[in-house]
Amino acid sequence: MKPSITKTILAGIIAGMVINVTMLLTFRVLGFGWNGHGILVNPELQSPKVIRVWTEIKPLPLVVDKPAPIIVGLVIFGIIHAFIYRMVASAWPQGVGRRGARMAIMVFLLVFVYWEFFTPFNQLGEPLPLIGLELVFWAAIATAEGFSIAAVMEKRRN
Repeated sequence: MKPSITKTILAGIIAGMVINVTMLLTFRVLGFGWNGHGILVNPELQSPKVIRVWTEIKPLPLVVDKPAPIIVGLVIFGIIHAFIYRMVASAWPQGVGRRGARMAIMVFLLVFVYWEFFTPFNQLGEPLPLIGLELVFWAAIATAEGFSIAAVMEKRRN
């Protein structure tokens, strides 16, 4: 039996919050640094185009300048991903670990690897080692999201 719509929305909201926190810890704290001088904006390592996009070209990305719509948007994506999980999880082996891992792999490959290939690599000329680092960050985000969705969706009703 499929989880209820309410449970699916709850799983998505939790996943969206987890995405936001994990992005804060990876990209903001580790990648950009609190002082804005992290590895992802280091001019000795990073493409000048990427640095200009994130720090100079107006308007700055919303996530930098006005993050509220991005925070809300990531929660909406969490809800969408929870509904996708609801549609496909019954075809996967049971268990939070197995289903959470599959969800994480699916999101990572279909969303984040595509994003890194098409935008940072293709459009912005980001160096491959930094794309690799970002893929590690995205893998952490996808894992946190996949397992949070699975944990809520697989919780048994009392």
